[in-house]
Amino acid sequence: MEKLRFGIVGCGVIGPTHAEAIQSLPDAELVAVADIVPEKAQKLADKFHVKAYTDLQEMLDSEQLDVVDVCTPSGMHGEHACQIMRSGRHVIIEKPMEIRKDRMDEILQTQRETGKKLAVISQHRFDEASQQVHQLLEEEALGRLVMGNAAIPWWRSQKYYDSGAWRGTWALDGGGILMNQSIHSIDVLQWLMGRVKSIHAYTDTLVHNMETEDVAVAVLRFESGALGTIAATTGAYPGVTTRIEVFGNKGSAVIEDDRMGYLHLASQDTEEVGPYGGGVKKSEAASAKPKATASDPAALQASTHAHQIADMIRSIRENGTPLVDGHAARHPVDIILGIYEAARTGKEVTLS
Repeated sequence: MEKLRFGIVGCGVIGPTHAEAIQSLPDAELVAVADIVPEKAQKLADKFHVKAYTDLQEMLDSEQLDVVDVCTPSGMHGEHACQIMRSGRHVIIEKPMEIRKDRMDEILQTQRETGKKLAVISQHRFDEASQQVHQLLEEEALGRLVMGNAAIPWWRSQKYYDSGAWRGTWALDGGGILMNQSIHSIDVLQWLMGRVKSIHAYTDTLVHNMETEDVAVAVLRFESGALGTIAATTGAYPGVTTRIEVFGNKGSAVIEDDRMGYLHLASQDTEEVGPYGGGVKKSEAASAKPKATASDPAALQASTHAHQIADMIRSIRENGTPLVDGHAARHPVDIILGIYEAARTGKEVTLS
């Protein structure tokens, strides 16, 4: 079976992660990369021995590509994804899918019209811990869900925001800590807990010189009736543990830095828990060394990206649907946009 031929548009921080992930797969081949900054395109092209372009359309016209990964600033995802699908190629979009509802509508409409496969990077759904908790929830092993929380106390320096004119802007970044950094945790939270029904929220900019927020807190009501919170910042020096917590009346699970930090199921108890609850016993996985993305945005490992790209290849080969297609990727963005609206108006926002 021939390898699928990949291109990448956008050769900044996340582009090399995509390149490494593609090259690690036996049935994928990186063919070309593009970036409007010639030096960035050439640097990545030289590292992976592929062709460099400074114009996306020129790459599409010149190369026989099956899939193109979009790694450009968030506010350009829709433009580039639609251009790629209209050229007859499948597309993988780095998170977020887009930063505006009308642009997400356009992406989904173009996908329907062209029939091309569309996946949006949400690589932490492919983490072992996320998969394990999701399977337990499918089996209703945690009972009735009552609360789900996401805490993202990260650090980004002013130098990080100054490194690109698009960072921390509404026009191209679409937001700050929520849209750029926290969307992964928000996606996993809603994937586990179910869709969010309504939101109350506060946001502010307390540490950095930027347009968008560097701290946000939201209170959620899920469609199941469960409640939850999102607390996130890029002002927590030097960057602390990321946690996703899922609590039910028959079990609790905590994912810390993408690994299982705590798991306790009533079905595994050999004796009854007392009226004031039981002690906390960490799972063996809790002692694993955490990843460094809380303090270093370039510390992402390519392995989970590779799992998601492999899932895209599977969907192309089998004419199936990627695990995180456009419809699955839209709800996390809707949640974030709802948080912004709730913070701006001071009112509860109900998601459609």
